[in-house]
Amino acid sequence: MDLGIYGKNALVLASSRGLGHGIAVALAREGANVLLCGRSGETLEANCKAINAEGKGKADWIWADLFDDNFVESVTAAAKAKLGSVDILINNTGGPTPGTTEDMTPEKLETYFFSMVLRVIALTNALLPDMKAQGWGRILTVASSGVIEPIGNLALSNTLRPALAGWSKTLATEIGRHGITANLLLPGSILTGRLDDLDGAAARRTGKSMDEVRAGKEALIPVGRYGSVEEFAATAAFLCSRQASYITGSLVRCDGGAARSV
Repeated sequence: MDLGIYGKNALVLASSRGLGHGIAVALAREGANVLLCGRSGETLEANCKAINAEGKGKADWIWADLFDDNFVESVTAAAKAKLGSVDILINNTGGPTPGTTEDMTPEKLETYFFSMVLRVIALTNALLPDMKAQGWGRILTVASSGVIEPIGNLALSNTLRPALAGWSKTLATEIGRHGITANLLLPGSILTGRLDDLDGAAARRTGKSMDEVRAGKEALIPVGRYGSVEEFAATAAFLCSRQASYITGSLVRCDGGAARSV
């Protein structure tokens, strides 16, 4: 299927690895020009070389840190310089540290609120005027299945991610008339380095092996396995497509049916 985004300009946050990198690759394979960003210049450069070698969409990169006070200003300026305007914005951030509600100190809450919520909203607001002017845009925010079913030992994530759900739904109602969609994409257990870290923490906490932890989690997933980055990225690419113009204000799950709610 031709997703109709050939030549569109996409900014993908936190795209040096994992879900962000997977989405950047998927968009580039549809002919989009992608701007990767993150904190590892060497990795980002290698990612761009690999994408450009495929000869479809073009890739470039910038150094950016969501914990940096100047994040929004620097990324906005770099995006305008390298892309001209942003048609597709992928709001992807790293997850916070695991822990219980008792581990949620005011300092941790403030730190992760700024990096996971405030800067996502501020960057989106900075890029919206160009999308409105051209009458087309896609804003896709990667969150977590914890938005609809809180995940054990991820109290910080369970607290902060739902704020983005309320914001994205409100945003969608405000910008729909401009031809811009806003959706939340919720990953379940997708095989990434982040999932390795979380499963490792669970193994240490419970005294089980990594294999035992994963077997137990997979047994609770209707499809019986973890998802791949490629599967998740394909879902993201479709939500950014021309064909998805009537999908907005939605929470889309990519979790193998793991969430028990309707």
